[in-house]
Amino acid sequence: MILTTTNSIDGFTIAEYRGIVSGTSVNMQKMKMTFNMQKYYAGISESVSDVKDQAFEQLKANAMKLNANAVVGIHVDIELTNSNYVVVTTTGTAVSIIKR
Repeated sequence: MILTTTNSIDGFTIAEYRGIVSGTSVNMQKMKMTFNMQKYYAGISESVSDVKDQAFEQLKANAMKLNANAVVGIHVDIELTNSNYVVVTTTGTAVSIIKR
């Protein structure tokens, strides 16, 4: 599965647009406040990375349900809520591509 933020893929032609797909993930454990800001920011960074990976896996799974082999025009939205939860949403267009 090819994933890209661009609207086209070099060397491939979009044969069919399958639909808009998304993936959303939220970290299940609340970020702990600490007096050590370096640990706090390291924790947020690790949490964002993990949650982003989960959101992309969900995006790919939803694209596969539409028989797509690529997702183009991906937009990633990362939010840290007031309650210190990390929310990542990925959205893109599922497409079928063929080699030129």
